[in-house]
Amino acid sequence: MSTLHVLSHSPFGDDRLTSCLRLIGSSDALLLSGDAVYALQPDTAPLAALQRRQENLYVLAEDAEARAVLVPHWAEVIDYPGFVELSIRYDKVNSWL
Repeated sequence: MSTLHVLSHSPFGDDRLTSCLRLIGSSDALLLSGDAVYALQPDTAPLAALQRRQENLYVLAEDAEARAVLVPHWAEVIDYPGFVELSIRYDKVNSWL
């Protein structure tokens, strides 16, 4: 069963990103929204962890733009309708609150 994992908290405040990456399966996807987009800051441990995965990684455009975070070419930028489409595509949605 595929799962869309949604992270919205900064990876510098807790270990949600690390826990998520440990549990995420090969058929799952990860969506970074809110302060979670800070994981894409250059030369950081969160970016290095994401680079090792590089597949099925989505970033909410509005949140990256609001925080002036550049999205690497290997991540897919989506809008809110894209978020809805992802929610339908995957069997489950797990929000890391």
